[in-house]
Amino acid sequence: MLMRSLLSLSCLFVFAASQASAEGKPVKPGNKDKCPVCGMFVSKFPDWSAQVLFKDGAYAVFDGPKDMFRYYVSMKKYNPSKTLKDIDSIYVTEYYGLTLIDGRKAYYVLGSDVYGPMGRELVPFLKEEEASSFMKDHKGKVLRFGDVTEKMLKGLE
Repeated sequence: MLMRSLLSLSCLFVFAASQASAEGKPVKPGNKDKCPVCGMFVSKFPDWSAQVLFKDGAYAVFDGPKDMFRYYVSMKKYNPSKTLKDIDSIYVTEYYGLTLIDGRKAYYVLGSDVYGPMGRELVPFLKEEEASSFMKDHKGKVLRFGDVTEKMLKGLE
């Protein structure tokens, strides 16, 4: 009886986890989740994590926005079974609040003196004012999601 209850509970948890990503809600990276771009374990870097959620409930998690953008601009290379049209949501961890925010609406500072787990990084902010204030202390320039190019990403290597 106890075993049956535990089995039912674990099935419910798995269903709830897949539904969360299918509904476009952020996922919590597990200890075995690796960045598909660099291979780092994402759960070790929660202050920088980013994620792409697909409409079918699949997801990819990253150790920082830089690798998320690399994945996004080269999806065919990293996930040939998906296209940009398959993406439901994109989340990045906001620098000051350390909460996940909509990556497509975020403001990013490129070229600052603040480093992430993989070195130079795009630093995300919820508000443009926060990005501008950060930039005064840490240099760089403010970009929107659509402004980030492959050439800029190569400059962060």
